[in-house]
Amino acid sequence: MQQPEKDAFETLQTQESPGARFEVLQYPALRGSADLAVAEKVFLLNQARIRLKIVRVTLDCAEVLIEPGALYFMRGPLRLESGLAGGLAKSLLRKFAAGETLFQSKIGGRGEVYLEPGFGHYALFGLERDALVFDKGAFCCASAGVAVSARLQKSLSGALFGGEGFFQAVAQGSGVLVLKSPVPAAELLAFELAEGEKLAVDGNFAFVRSGSVQFQAEQSAKSLLQTVTGGELLLQTFTGPGLVWVAPTQGVYERIARAGGETRLDAAPDARGTKV
Repeated sequence: MQQPEKDAFETLQTQESPGARFEVLQYPALRGSADLAVAEKVFLLNQARIRLKIVRVTLDCAEVLIEPGALYFMRGPLRLESGLAGGLAKSLLRKFAAGETLFQSKIGGRGEVYLEPGFGHYALFGLERDALVFDKGAFCCASAGVAVSARLQKSLSGALFGGEGFFQAVAQGSGVLVLKSPVPAAELLAFELAEGEKLAVDGNFAFVRSGSVQFQAEQSAKSLLQTVTGGELLLQTFTGPGLVWVAPTQGVYERIARAGGETRLDAAPDARGTKV
């Protein structure tokens, strides 16, 4: 019998924390199926270069936090535990306010952990006694030194008109954070804002930001007349210091998904939820 390939994956991203290596991998192509209908769809996926991806975490006497149900398989002397991370109150807040699950699973030891594969995208972030605020439901896994919770919006305008609600998901600590990304990681743009510097976004495609960045929804012009005639009523505004990651292509993909029977896609994508 032919021996299996040592590693059938291509590596898209890699990031390390003490005792753990996080990788986003993809299959170069799916090899097909005995079912003709499935094989036809697989052919189209391969032609469109839509690749199946998987997250692999290699542990060396370390621990990783994952969302329950995300584990696909693991190899080695590893232990799996599940519980209320941070206690009942914090777990309930994380579930109902930040869109994450009530329980979190922890895997520790030495070996390899593979999460459930999919055709979506992932992004890796390194934290060093820092905090990152991100979209609800985006959490995938993280180093054991990273705590995922929810926090109340500091800005009333951001909560009411910013498109993100009153609570946001936040990761704090030191280690690696893996998030589900709305676009390929290569299409994310990171902007480092100085103290008091502003970034204004017409839409909900600001994906992640440093905990030090202030967020609010602001009128796009000094007068109501200028605002109305300019076409944008409110802009998501981020004020430094800190980093903001935006996904400029997200609106384009959403427009293509909504196109249906349309044959022209050259119009500019419309604003994403900051109008009132």
